[in-house]
Amino acid sequence: MEPQDPQDAPDGTDAHRAFICASFNQDTTSLSVGTKTGYRLFSVTAVDKLDCIHEGVECLDVYIVERLFSSSLVVVVSLSMPRRMNVYHFKKGTEICNYSYSNNILSVRLNRQRLVVCLEESVYIHNIKDMKLLKTLLNTPSNPTGLCALSVNHSNSYLAYPGSATIGEITVYDANNLSTLTLIQAHDSPLAALTFNGSGTKLASASEKGTVIRVFSVPEGQRLFEFRRGMKRYVSISSLSFSADAQFLCASSNTETVHIFKLEQHSPSQDEESPTWSAYMGKMFTAASTYLPSQVSDMMHQDRAFATVRLNMFGLKNISALATIQKLPRLLVASSDGCLYIYNVDPQDGGECVLIQKHRLFDSCEEQVEQKTEENPEDVSPQPVSQSYAATVALPSTPPSSTTLMGYSEEAGAEKGEVIPEHEFAEGPVCLDDENEFPPFGNQSN
Repeated sequence: MEPQDPQDAPDGTDAHRAFICASFNQDTTSLSVGTKTGYRLFSVTAVDKLDCIHEGVECLDVYIVERLFSSSLVVVVSLSMPRRMNVYHFKKGTEICNYSYSNNILSVRLNRQRLVVCLEESVYIHNIKDMKLLKTLLNTPSNPTGLCALSVNHSNSYLAYPGSATIGEITVYDANNLSTLTLIQAHDSPLAALTFNGSGTKLASASEKGTVIRVFSVPEGQRLFEFRRGMKRYVSISSLSFSADAQFLCASSNTETVHIFKLEQHSPSQDEESPTWSAYMGKMFTAASTYLPSQVSDMMHQDRAFATVRLNMFGLKNISALATIQKLPRLLVASSDGCLYIYNVDPQDGGECVLIQKHRLFDSCEEQVEQKTEENPEDVSPQPVSQSYAATVALPSTPPSSTTLMGYSEEAGAEKGEVIPEHEFAEGPVCLDDENEFPPFGNQSN
């Protein structure tokens, strides 16, 4: 969800309820929200209850908060210091490291190999194991919203970001091998949304017009699917999200409707086996489209939504995600009204999705933390310490040069005149304690 100015909160909204940003983690098991008073992490693995995992008060006015899967690592950026990224081990209450950049941080993306920081005209790629900077992509096309996507599969650690400020071109970058893979001409208008599927083999995109959503193969860049969200022009797509099996794709916007599309190929043999009226009309449209202008024939080949959700709101910022909760497919919608909505999705027939639960994100967090403290104090995060992690480790007597410190190489170094980010970092690999929450890198697969 794009950062929301705290002053935009409706009248009567107190500091606790100010909803600045929200994001789901990489496997949609956790929801992170940034508020005026800090940030909160919620577990979304059950329908009937919403557990508050942690409430962080290290900084105020949090407009970026990203959690790495179910680990203890969380990245936070606040409006008071928009050029500084803080990385915390929230269970230990310690700061792993922090980095400061030459301009405001617009977005942060994580997987088990890389941490990516996006500024308006540059992108920084860090090695997440030791937080060293591996590559700086300078002079990227103007990207005022910080739009980018990072595949969650660390084997296919692909990064996508706008390749142009005027048209919908996508640059796909290999964040493991630090090289550009391909350029995709996705839309005529500038990009508004990007997302990878879980395996990093598909990339979905939408433009600022918001009417057409396209899916491409990665790394080839071949167009696989094209969906029409609606006929309205200039609808703002706020989020795109694949289901875990990449069979469905959901899109939410500033309208009251969330669309779910089904990624299925229509084979000719299926049409011949089931000579239905719709199959017959499909053949007629296909034949007619060969005689029509390309713009018209493209529209005739676009699939419509398989399922939809009608929200009880209009114009509010929200993000949506498809998840499997208690063995059933669900749609999650986190809205800037401070609520999480859970809907049932029919994977066979689609249609209108049914609201089955609504959770208020700010009503019971304090009570949950107090209850957990009484039941088992070890399950609750300790209060954050005032010193940073870097201040608690033994620093070398002669500090290394900034080039060595930041992990710059010749091809990854800053150009002359570029400000190298100031930072404090963790010496040695970052350990995130609990193996059950964060298996060793080498044994983890998505």
